[in-house]
Amino acid sequence: MRRAEAPAPVDPLGAALHFLRMSGVFYCRAEFSAPWALVLPAVQDCQFHVVTSGRCWLETGDGEHRLLQQGDLALVRRGEGHRLSSDADVPGARIDQLDHEQVSDRYAVVRHGGGGAATSLICGVVSFDHPAAYELLRLLPTVIHVEVSSSPQTAWIQDTLRFIAAEAKSSKIGGETVITRLADILVIQAIRSWIEEDPGAKRGWLGALHDRQIGRAIFLIQGDPARGWTLASLAREVSMSRSAFSARFTELVGEPAMRYVTRWRMQVAITWLKDDRTGLSELAGRLGYQSEAAFSRAFKRIMGVPPGSIRAAAQPLNPDPSQGIPVEVGLSMDDALGPARMDLF
Repeated sequence: MRRAEAPAPVDPLGAALHFLRMSGVFYCRAEFSAPWALVLPAVQDCQFHVVTSGRCWLETGDGEHRLLQQGDLALVRRGEGHRLSSDADVPGARIDQLDHEQVSDRYAVVRHGGGGAATSLICGVVSFDHPAAYELLRLLPTVIHVEVSSSPQTAWIQDTLRFIAAEAKSSKIGGETVITRLADILVIQAIRSWIEEDPGAKRGWLGALHDRQIGRAIFLIQGDPARGWTLASLAREVSMSRSAFSARFTELVGEPAMRYVTRWRMQVAITWLKDDRTGLSELAGRLGYQSEAAFSRAFKRIMGVPPGSIRAAAQPLNPDPSQGIPVEVGLSMDDALGPARMDLF
């Protein structure tokens, strides 16, 4: 009897981007005049910069310089320090050394420079907490640069930028929430542009999502992490033999299917440990483990620390290097700057 063909997964790009709901760590409106340069330290969140007027240079640790024109958007991968400047040879000032106007706990206006040609930017430090976001964000290049002049979405991107700039200036009630949601749109557009245009985005986890059968298996795992998945049950769900499924999953995703199942469960656990007060025993049951001890052993093996420590103290995780997933807990701009916290801004 011929096995039924596995149904195609839902739009893989849309499903991957669905979980990129941002939470803002810090935003600022920057008003610079040449000559100027700003040094931004590496933090464990993504940073974005939108040029609302003028132009500037973005330099990353690899020494590459990118010219950002009015309307351009740059998304800098988490963990990447960088510089913004009017010219590459201008000495840079750390962000905490600049004059500022504190608008709220997480929003400020920064003014700096020598009085020459003006440049204005909206800058943000944003985090993504859903486990599916970790899978996508770890694949990003150092910088995604969206040049609005060459984008087919130029009109609505410019309208969104104008709306953000207006909200940033007005200090109205709910303005920070509006800016965050609009920034959602811009950052997702940047990532979507990269996925559509860069051949490198077609490999690994993202590439696997486009495979009819392996993509469906990934959605099944992510949709029901508590289910007692085995190689046989996953292969059966996507109408493949056990050996063929195992080989193709490893080839496309870069790790065996059952290791992916375990790691996904641990990423879900990270979100729950940070966001609610569920006891470890109940959490273990929600993820399909028969006991708290079994869950704790698996968590420590994959993430490098016991689950209780996530609630006891915020700390970065150091998972098994073979897993390749950088997951940080509780590390924000404040943590990265240490004594030079953003409340000095």
